[in-house]
Amino acid sequence: MNLEGVEKTMLLTLFAKAQHSQEKNHKFYDSKAIEVISKIDYDFTMAEKDRKMKMGVIGRTIVLDEMVSQYIKKHPHSTIVNIASGMDTRFNRLDNGLIRWYNIDLENSANFRLKYIEDHERVKTLAYSAMDEKWADEIKIESGNVLFIIEGLTMYLQENEVSDILKIISENFFNCTVFVEIMPPSSVKNTKEISVEETNSKFTWGVQKGYELLSLNPNFKWIRDVNLFDGVNKYKPIFRLLTWIPMIRNRMDYIAVLEK
Repeated sequence: MNLEGVEKTMLLTLFAKAQHSQEKNHKFYDSKAIEVISKIDYDFTMAEKDRKMKMGVIGRTIVLDEMVSQYIKKHPHSTIVNIASGMDTRFNRLDNGLIRWYNIDLENSANFRLKYIEDHERVKTLAYSAMDEKWADEIKIESGNVLFIIEGLTMYLQENEVSDILKIISENFFNCTVFVEIMPPSSVKNTKEISVEETNSKFTWGVQKGYELLSLNPNFKWIRDVNLFDGVNKYKPIFRLLTWIPMIRNRMDYIAVLEK
């Protein structure tokens, strides 16, 4: 195991998906996550105890799976680019037999991924920083529709780095949609996830509403924000009693949808 800091968080999210998939009333089933977790030598004790992290991962997965699935139905031959992919296995859950999928991550993370999750003719893993514009040259588009997924990343970055990612997308792709996870500033300051802290990772950046991203790059159009509580509520319906309260709802991560 040669993963360091934030890199280790990709194991936590994979573990949460594998664990949820084995629950009786699971809302998604990820056989690849179960398979990979069984092969990785890592102490998941803290991850198993971290209910907050698990709830967030499950809620986010439910929301994004639904959003990406709807996109694929509308654009069955689309190209999907997963930025800072980690050990994500969404392709395995949602593949329609036609889409092309790119996973982008730092070299160390990309190489670790390929030990357990192989590429094939419609899936390619690229070893680049999200802020390195060179990755854009490697994306081959067979149709005009491109979807970018930026999940579990921006809260570990600085504003200028988020701006750099949006600039790369804006300058290299004409017709595209971006699903980007954002953590509100109050949660950046106050959220404590014990399994994340164990990796020596820290949350560093966020904005309250998705339209604020337009100040970083006005070439995009803000479409909507999707609160991750929408996924949590499907997982645990009892939470609906609390998550309508603005003070609580406004502290949850959300998916900002941008188009260009």
